[in-house]
Amino acid sequence: MSNIKLFESQQIRSVFNATDNKWYFSVADVVEALTDSVNVREYIKKMRKREPELNSNWGTICPPLELLAADGKRRKTQCANAEGLLRIIQSIPSPKAEPFKRWLAKVGYERLEEIENPELAAARMRGLYQAKGYSDEWIEKRVRGIAIRDELTNEWQKRGVKEQREYAILTAEISRATFGMTPAEYKEFKSLDKPADNLRDHMNDLELIFTMLSEASTTEIARNKDAQGYDENREAAVAGGSVAGRARRDLEKKSGKRIASEENYKQLPEAVVRKRLKDES
Repeated sequence: MSNIKLFESQQIRSVFNATDNKWYFSVADVVEALTDSVNVREYIKKMRKREPELNSNWGTICPPLELLAADGKRRKTQCANAEGLLRIIQSIPSPKAEPFKRWLAKVGYERLEEIENPELAAARMRGLYQAKGYSDEWIEKRVRGIAIRDELTNEWQKRGVKEQREYAILTAEISRATFGMTPAEYKEFKSLDKPADNLRDHMNDLELIFTMLSEASTTEIARNKDAQGYDENREAAVAGGSVAGRARRDLEKKSGKRIASEENYKQLPEAVVRKRLKDES
């Protein structure tokens, strides 16, 4: 959704909100693009009046954030994140909004399918990575890594670790003990400057393997020591990361090559196209 910048030729203003690490979009810009309304404010007012449920949650769905106005000044503007934006689009009776509504229906149907058959979710995820140009071998490691990460976060949840902030802190401890860098430092190391860049999508095979080892080790230690609460799980996180850290240093010593790589997969689609053209020539 962070790529929804244009509706045909109309620019949609957007801003990244560091408070919740999400992209937000100008509601007025989206409504204008989808309705061709000459009075966007009046259209939004009528839309809110038409849907009491939307109106009652408007302040939560559309917080005011600073955006650059037409006169070059920054002003507080009602913005919505991806979820809120799609909710608003559902309330717009316009032909231009229909593709979004059909897409929402399709995604909702696929989600229901995945609940009934989780293997479909894994298959779709593999398909997305394949479309981006990742190798099947890399994809298998990435999928396995996601499963190991889910097992760890489920364990944290059962052991009284609070979500989001404490999860992030514990993850940083694991990464520091494994690679000598927090995820934020690792992203900088790999020149991943966009907030939406997923660090693990830019790791090579060995980086993924040591990440899996660190998180699987943390899960095992937390279980065996029956770690409860943040402090005890932090000790388990450091210990689990240290297991992978020692293994990493041992391999680096024997191979003579650093495991952490500055390389990323930003240009992966272009590289795949070039390779295919070369193979066809």
